[in-house]
Amino acid sequence: MTPIKSTPAMRITKTATLLFTLCLALTLVSCSKRVPPTRLLYWNIQNGMWDGQNDNYDRFVEFVKAQDPDICVWCEAQSIWVTDSDQPIPANERYLVGNWGELAARYGHEYWGIGGWRDDYPQVITSKYPITYVDKILGEEPDMIVAHGAGWATIEVNGKTLNIVTLHTWPQAYAPGAEDREASKAENGGDKYRAMEMKYICDHTIGTVPEAKDQLWMMLGDFNARSRVDNDKYGFSDDDPRLLVHDYIRENTPYIDIIKERYPDKFIPSIGNKEGRIDFVYCTKPLYDRITSAEIVWDDYTTPVRAGENLPYFWRPSDHLPIVVDFDLK
Repeated sequence: MTPIKSTPAMRITKTATLLFTLCLALTLVSCSKRVPPTRLLYWNIQNGMWDGQNDNYDRFVEFVKAQDPDICVWCEAQSIWVTDSDQPIPANERYLVGNWGELAARYGHEYWGIGGWRDDYPQVITSKYPITYVDKILGEEPDMIVAHGAGWATIEVNGKTLNIVTLHTWPQAYAPGAEDREASKAENGGDKYRAMEMKYICDHTIGTVPEAKDQLWMMLGDFNARSRVDNDKYGFSDDDPRLLVHDYIRENTPYIDIIKERYPDKFIPSIGNKEGRIDFVYCTKPLYDRITSAEIVWDDYTTPVRAGENLPYFWRPSDHLPIVVDFDLK
């Protein structure tokens, strides 16, 4: 058999093949080292996900698993009412908050913690990473109670420290403790009290760290207040007390309103009647600059539906919508 002589064209082809193989190998190595975004899922799950009690939280767990968050923040994280009823569950029979560790494990979270716990509406954090609480905030008796408590926690992700402030402010139009509730409503007592709460929470969290504007901070929850940046929707007067809470944040902290910053020309509601955005995720600029995506999730599962005429204050699965934010923390 006559041997095949190597020609210049064949040598070039072999070299090109080797180069292609090397480039492919380097690409695969690079992809294998790529760090996925860190995902935050926030949601006010109304009354401890009351709607999930009738199926052992299966739909709720499947939703969370599909989102695959690294960190979750839940408002209204305690079981309160009997399944499909407005009758209270005896305190010693409530599944949540005591079993958050068990529930969180079903969607892949090993760690959980609770912020300042004053009443039936605490905030809980669950995470794939250990959680350290810096402060659990309850306020000061008798004049400056933080109605549903607040919390300041830190979580280490890829060697970076996230400061997470959770809150859920006073929900009523009148001030807490008001003897004449109608008179308090007329004076915007609830709005003014929420503004006091906000100042107190900020003073005891981000306000204690002079260099916080250069760090990775977020503040999130159910603020029970509208923002001036959405006033094209509301049409409030410039001095309306309903705008005080977010005015304080915008004027006195380095926080950025993530949803509005990313969707400046849109009004995206966060509650079932579609008339308000009262759930917010704020963050400092160094963290904002790491965002790869952010949305308020309206889908077939999360879209609120009233529970029925006999349960006028209950929605399925909640009266609020979840917010998902992805951060590049590699």
